[in-house]
Parts: sequence; structure tokens; C-alpha cells
Amino acid sequence: MNIVIVIAAVLISGVVFIPIGMIIRKKTAESKIQSAEEECKKILELAKKDAQSIKKEEIIKAKEEIMNARNELDKEIKERRGELQQQERRIIQKEENLERRSETLESREKELSSKNQEIEEKKKQLEENIERQMQELEHISGLSKDEAKEQILDEMDRQITNEKAVLIRELNQKFKEEADKSAKEIIGYAIQKCAADHTSETTVSIVSLPNDDMKGRIIGREGRNIKAIETLTGIDLIIDDTPEAVVISGFDPVRREVARLALQKLIDDGRIHPAKIEEMVEKAKEEIATVIKEEGERAVLETGVMGLNPELVKLIGKLKYRTSYGQNVLNHSIEVSNLARIMAEELGLDAKLARRAGLLHDIGKALDHDMEGTHVEIGVEVLRKFKENEKVINAVEAHHGDVEPQTIEAALVQAADAISASRPGARRETLEAYIKRLEQLESIANTFEGVDKSFAIQAGREVRIMVKPDKISDSQMTVLGRDIAKKIESEMDYPGQIKVNMIRETRTVEYAK
Repeated sequence: MNIVIVIAAVLISGVVFIPIGMIIRKKTAESKIQSAEEECKKILELAKKDAQSIKKEEIIKAKEEIMNARNELDKEIKERRGELQQQERRIIQKEENLERRSETLESREKELSSKNQEIEEKKKQLEENIERQMQELEHISGLSKDEAKEQILDEMDRQITNEKAVLIRELNQKFKEEADKSAKEIIGYAIQKCAADHTSETTVSIVSLPNDDMKGRIIGREGRNIKAIETLTGIDLIIDDTPEAVVISGFDPVRREVARLALQKLIDDGRIHPAKIEEMVEKAKEEIATVIKEEGERAVLETGVMGLNPELVKLIGKLKYRTSYGQNVLNHSIEVSNLARIMAEELGLDAKLARRAGLLHDIGKALDHDMEGTHVEIGVEVLRKFKENEKVINAVEAHHGDVEPQTIEAALVQAADAISASRPGARRETLEAYIKRLEQLESIANTFEGVDKSFAIQAGREVRIMVKPDKISDSQMTVLGRDIAKKIESEMDYPGQIKVNMIRETRTVEYAK
């Protein structure tokens, strides 16, 4: 019962107090909303005031910046106006200067034109005076202008010819007195210290056979053996009626030697067939390669040239199988190296450079069968490839006069090459080439006016020339001999030197070197 009373009391109190609470809450919320609205109004009013103040400040700043920009613009305008005014003043000054210069130039032109007129008038007067004087001179002398000029030139030509002849004689005498003795001593000393044997190879080699039956075995069935030999070696085998001999023909001396050695081995072995031929050719090539290397090392040791590239040493050894006019090129190179070294030592020059250049001067002949160009061009190319000394390269390039020698050692190599090639027995020459050289010597001498007869003597080492005494004087003979020697030098290739012997009432001698 008590519980029911309590519950009823609670319900009654809840019904009474809940509406009252809701009314109170409503009023409280309305008052808060009203205070919040008032706060918002205050904040808005403050914000408006702040915005107005900021706006005023920004407007003031903008006005200040506009004023500053205007001031700067005014200053810049003033400065540019000042610069423009200065430029205008300068232009005006320049125009005034140009006007003054043009005035001065006009005045000078007038003066020059007047002076030119005066000069022309004086020139005319001088020409008239000269013409009158020339006429008077022609009348007095009885000669025309051209005749007098010709007489003066003839007289001057005679005087100059005499002076040239006297000068040539004096210089020749002076140089001979100073150079002949020492040159002969040096060259003679060098030749005496360098005596070399030369072999004479041709374009063929002969292999002896034990009997004529061997020829058939070399030819083989249907010629297969001889074809195999020719294919592998690159040479020609000539099997003819010559008893107990086979001729090997070819322009390449190394291949010819390989073929000769291989054929000799086949004959000694007795078994001749394509497989054996190939084996013997390979062995012969190996032996020749060994010989080439050994010969190159021998030449290097004999001449004392050190520091050569191994490939250059092989090329030097290859010169053993190369001949020039019948002279073995390897022995010739060794001889030139020794001659150049001895002469360089006698003259106090670089003996190492001289002997090195002398040994390498004909290196191009080891490759002239395989490469295009002269042996000089090939040699220079090979030496440059192996980075040889430029002085050595110049000596090699200049040893036949293709370029000017840059060192005295290069000139010594030229002299040593000529000495080695021109000594008796060093080279052989065909009869046709010998006769042609003699005829060319005589024809060169006969082309000059005043030459009566010419004779090539002493195997072409001297040309004796008879001149017409009524056309060539003693003085002119000296000049004529020199001209003939120069023409021989420019048109002919020859070893050593050629003596030009002029004969009139007196004799004069020149040498084409």
C-alpha cells in the first residue's frame, strides 16, 4: 500500500514538475539566444569598424604608392629628357663637324685638282723636253732610240757575262781549295773502311737435277705436280731441254727463293706429289722467314743501329732477296750506313742518326712488290707507321732528291748512296740502257746554241763538248758549261756525277752532282 502511494506521488510530481521544467528551459534558451544575438551584433559592429579602418589604411597606402610611382616616373622622364637633349646636342655637334670636314674636303679637292692640272702641264712640258732632247741625241749620234737601246743592252750583256764567268771561276776555285782536299780525304777514308761484297741475282734461279728422269717426276701425271708447285709458290717453273736443270722464274725474289728451296728439298727427298709439295713449301717458307729475321739482326748488329722495331728488322732482312741493278740491296744498305757513319764522325756530326738513316734509306724496296708507289714513298709511309725519328724520315725521303734535306746527315746519306751505287762493279746495266744514257747525254749538250760536237765518254761519266769559237767566247763558255750541267741534273737520273768538259781555245770543267 505504501508502495502504491509512493508511485502515485511520483507520477503526480512528474506531471506537475515536467511542464514547469520545460518552461524554465525554454526561457533559459531564449535568454541565451538573445544574449548570443547581442554578442553577434557587437562583433559585427566591431568587424565593420575594423574593416573601415583597414580600408582607410589601404587606401592611404595605395595613394602613397601612386604618388611615389608618379614621382619616380617624373624623375625618369626628366632623366630621359636630359639624355635626349645631350644626344641632340652631340648630333648637332657632329653635323657641324661633318659640315666643316666636307667644306675642308671640298677645298682640298679643289687644291688637288688644281695641282693635278699643274702636274699634267709640267708632265707635258717634260715629255716635250725629253722628246726634243731624244731627237737632238739621235741627230748627234746618228742612231735611233731602239738601236741605241740595243747597243747598250748588248754591252751590258757582255759585261755581265764576263763578270759572271769571273765570279764563277773565283767561287769554284775558292770552294775547290777549301772543300776538295777534306772531301776527298773523308770519302776515301770512309770507302777504305767499308769494303762490301755484292751478289748479282737475276729474275731466275736454276736448280740442278741428279738426272733428267727427275723432270718427269717434277711435272707429274698430267702436270699436277708442277701446277701444285706454281700455285703454292706463285712462280713459274721452266722445264726445257737444258740437261739436268730446272729454271725457276719470277719477279718476287722471296717467292723465287721459297720455290728453289722447296724444289731442292723435294729432289733430295725423292717423293714428289701434291701433299708432299705443300709440306715442303711450308717448310721452305718457315726457313726463309728464319733467314730473313737472322739477316735483319745481322745487319742491325753489323751497323750498330739499336732500338729498331722488330717488324723493321724483318723488313731489313727481306732486302737480302732484293736487288737493284744487280746490286744486293741489303749489302748496299749496310754499306751506305757505314759510309754515312764514318763521314759523320769525320765531320763531328751525329753518327748514330747517319748510320740509322743509311740502313733504313731503301727500306721501301722490301715492300715495293706488294704496295703501290716508289720505294721512297713506301719507305716514308712504313717509317711513319712505326713512329721513326722525323730526321731519319727526312733523310730517307731526300736520298733521291725528292725533297730538300733538312740536316747535314741527310746530305751525307745522299752522298753515301751515290758512292755505294757508283763504284765500279757495284751495279750492272743493260746495254740498251747504257747506250740510251750516252745518247741522252749527247743530245742534251747538242741542244745548246754554239755547241759544235759532243761526245759521251768514260761510260757516260764525262761528256766532252766542242764549242764554236766564233760564237762562244771564253767567258760565255764557263756559263754555257754550267747551264749544260744544270740541264743534265734536271733531266737525267744517274749514279755519282758527270763531268762536263768544255773545249775551245781554253777549257772549263763543270760537274753535274
